[in-house]
Amino acid sequence: MDGAADRHRRFAGAMTHRIEGVTDWSVPTPVSDWTAVDVVDHLITWSGAFLAAGGVDLAAGPPVADEPLAAWSHHVGQVQELLDAPDADRVFVHPYAGEHPLATAIDRFYTADVFMHTWDLARATGQDDSLDADFCADLLAGLRPIDDVLRTSGQYGPAVPVPADATVQEQLLGFIGRDPAWQP
Repeated sequence: MDGAADRHRRFAGAMTHRIEGVTDWSVPTPVSDWTAVDVVDHLITWSGAFLAAGGVDLAAGPPVADEPLAAWSHHVGQVQELLDAPDADRVFVHPYAGEHPLATAIDRFYTADVFMHTWDLARATGQDDSLDADFCADLLAGLRPIDDVLRTSGQYGPAVPVPADATVQEQLLGFIGRDPAWQP
């Protein structure tokens, strides 16, 4: 399996491709009350705050509301630099997420979020919304045992039931509170 730097490069690249394909930033997304620009803003704002809480500050980029692609590219470049750095495995201590190597923390909390929100943006904007099935399976296997923690965190909504024969992508989406059949 890829390392954290390669996984981020691949999944952030997939998100970049979807961002480049957006023609209307005001369209609703599968995340209730979010528009397409809100997805990008969330990824940049949340991850910046997550890293800052552990003492890693990212430089501010262009405003997301004005330049979503430029803001995303700036942000992703900084995160990739952290992952490609020789000290990417330095200790990162987060007040809520605990102690991890920095690359592991970015991979588990941020890259996984980018991966899942790629579906939101793609589905909302009519683009290819297929996700890597192997990574869907890995995420689902890692998330299921901490179901109660996820639901009480407020970060995930109630699971959406999916048919027994649902694909692993549909199972993951349902687990994280998305309706795999959602349409704009």
